[in-house]
Amino acid sequence: MSRERVKALLGAGHISIDGTIAAQASAKLAAGAIYAIHVPAAVPAIAQAQDIALVVVYEDDDLIVIDKPAGLVVHPAAGNLDGTLVNALLHHCRGQLSGIGGVARPGIVHRIDKDTSGLLVVAKTDAAHEGLARQFADHSILRAYLALVGGRPIPVAGTVRGAIARSPQDRKKMALVDDTSRRGKHAVTHYAMREALGAGAALVECRLETGRTHQVRVHLASIGHPLLGDPVYGRTPPALRALLTELGFRRQALHAAQLGFIHPRSGEALTFASELPADMRELLARLRA
Repeated sequence: MSRERVKALLGAGHISIDGTIAAQASAKLAAGAIYAIHVPAAVPAIAQAQDIALVVVYEDDDLIVIDKPAGLVVHPAAGNLDGTLVNALLHHCRGQLSGIGGVARPGIVHRIDKDTSGLLVVAKTDAAHEGLARQFADHSILRAYLALVGGRPIPVAGTVRGAIARSPQDRKKMALVDDTSRRGKHAVTHYAMREALGAGAALVECRLETGRTHQVRVHLASIGHPLLGDPVYGRTPPALRALLTELGFRRQALHAAQLGFIHPRSGEALTFASELPADMRELLARLRA
C-alpha cells in the first residue's frame, strides 16, 4: 500500500499499537510493540461504467495498458464526475479492477494529467496492483516523456532534482520547495534534448525517476524551459504563441511515450511505446519547418 493509503487508514482508526488505536503518525514505537493494520473491505465505486472508446495497447487477466488521449481525465473528481478513464475502464473491464486503494474497482496505479497524452498501466487484480505499486515505489518503472519546450537546454542533457509540494500562493499549482522544509516530496527528472527546432524551441525527452504531480512541467519550467502551451507553469514566447493559436493547440505539449515494467505475475519484462499524437506531430512539423 502507498504511504498515503496507510495514513488514511491511521486517520480512520484502523491501526492499533498493543491493542490501542493509534492516534498520531508521529508516535514512537517501543521495542517489541505489536501493531496491527485492519484493512476494511473496499467501498462500492461511486463512478458509473460508461461506454467510452479506449486505445488498448495491451491487456491480460492482471492488467491493462492504455494510450490515453489528451483531454481525458483519469478518475472522477470535483468538476469531472463522469466521462473519465475510470468510467471507461469500469465498462471495458466489466468491473474487474483492483480495489486495493480503498474504493472497489478503480485499478489506478499512477496517473497522468488530463491534458497530457500517452501510456499508463491499470491493475485488474489486487496482486497486480501491489506488484506494480512496489515497482513505482522503488523507481524501477521505465517512464519516458516527450516534450516540446521553449528555448534549448544548456547543457543539452542533465538531471533536475527538487522537492515538489503545493504552491503556497496558488493551491492549484505545484512548486519546488526547499528540501529542508520537509513539506515537499523528493522528485528527480533526467532530461536530454533530442532535437533543436525553429523559433528557439526544442524537443526534449524526460525520464522520470520519481512520479510527482506535474513533475515534468514543474522541473522543466524551473530550468527556464517551460512546455509549449502550458497555461500554468510558463509563458510561451510570442512567436510560438502565435503558432499555437494558428494550429489550435490548447494544451501542454507533453506525451508519455514509453512505459516499461516487470509483469507482477509472470515476471516478464514488458515495454510499450506510443507515437506522438496528431496535434503534437503537426506542431513538431511546423517547428522543424
